[in-house]
Amino acid sequence: MKCSVHQMRALKHGLVTLALLCSIGALAWLSVRYPLQTDITGNTGNTLSMATQKLLISLPDKVEITAYIKKAQPIRLQIAQLVDRYRRHKPDVTLQFVDPDEQPEKARELELGVEGAVIIDYQGRTEKLKFVDESSLSNALLHLAHAGQRWVSFLGGHGERSPEGAANFDLGRFGKELARRNIKALTINLATLPTIPDNSALLVIAAPAVPLLAGEIEIIKRYIRDGGNLLLLTEPDNPHLDAVLQQLGIRTLPGAIIDSSTRLYGIDNPGFVLAGTYPAHAVTRGLQIITLYPVTAAFEHKQTGDFHSETLLSTETGRITPDSRHNPHDPLVFGLTLSRDVGKTDQQRIVVVGDGDFLSNTYLGNVGNLDMGLRMINWLIHDDSFIDIPAKTATDKNLQLTQTAVAVIGFGFLIVIPAALVGTGFIVWRIRQRR
Repeated sequence: MKCSVHQMRALKHGLVTLALLCSIGALAWLSVRYPLQTDITGNTGNTLSMATQKLLISLPDKVEITAYIKKAQPIRLQIAQLVDRYRRHKPDVTLQFVDPDEQPEKARELELGVEGAVIIDYQGRTEKLKFVDESSLSNALLHLAHAGQRWVSFLGGHGERSPEGAANFDLGRFGKELARRNIKALTINLATLPTIPDNSALLVIAAPAVPLLAGEIEIIKRYIRDGGNLLLLTEPDNPHLDAVLQQLGIRTLPGAIIDSSTRLYGIDNPGFVLAGTYPAHAVTRGLQIITLYPVTAAFEHKQTGDFHSETLLSTETGRITPDSRHNPHDPLVFGLTLSRDVGKTDQQRIVVVGDGDFLSNTYLGNVGNLDMGLRMINWLIHDDSFIDIPAKTATDKNLQLTQTAVAVIGFGFLIVIPAALVGTGFIVWRIRQRR
């Protein structure tokens, strides 16, 4: 029995359709089995950093993440997407969502608060995060793997910038960022304490507004002689830390740095100093974003004692006002690191910056200031492995189009695309009519 032409054509079309469906099914299976993804965001915001990937490879045990977030909250999707990136490199990372309203006793036990929290469990130890991004989650995992408690002391009592303060010049936002990474900030007053607490990994002195007492200065000097780590933030024409700086061989140049190159970035105030290139140092390793420093003092440094000093921040285009004897062709240094070996295994680390505003509530969110501050703290407390995990922030949040671009887009969507669809349909219709 011979098949008709129509039957042969139908069989042929059926086989082609079946082959096409099989191909689509095979491609779908392959896409699940071997997923291929490309991150086209400007700051690779959807890709884990190399530091995080190396961290995940080094963790031998299972990681359990429990997010106590109310139902129907958009943050759930963001957390799930973030954890999914971790699973690509470590499949035994688990995520569970729990509505705190359904477990009120557990919520009270964990002191979750109305906004909820994320609990990370690893090797029987837990970490609680109120805010979750790659930097905070990876640092939490790294901290759990090392299981060390980190305390940082902030000097108070002299109008310093406070890690709990909400004023524009305070460091409250920075203090919260430290807390998210389980770095505990404690304000101390040396007028009531005979010494820096032994459990403090670092002393921070953030631009005192009034002179320190002679006894307080002696306590700080003794702390430095004994090998204590120090972050010292000063300001132009602030003499209250001169005695401490002199011990380190540092002199603050009179006046403030003026950097006219900031106009290239749309900043009209020449008192702002930008740093975009950094020396080869553990603090700035891999840092490729500019940092902003308002009202900055410059330093002169001479080698003293057994400290090894390195330039951390400098500007090639700045000058000092009022006019001084500084050679305008010489770079102005406004950030220094000092280190020396203490005993056989320990190393003392000190960072001195000529500006305290860059970590203040007003300027912390500008460009890479938060990242720089966290890098300094991590290096100073010997958490070097934490430094390479960036605190990513979204870039280009606003889309700004010219009137021409808006007109082209509008013309394309309203006229060109519909006309193309109508034209394509007409051509297909004409072809079928001719058969």
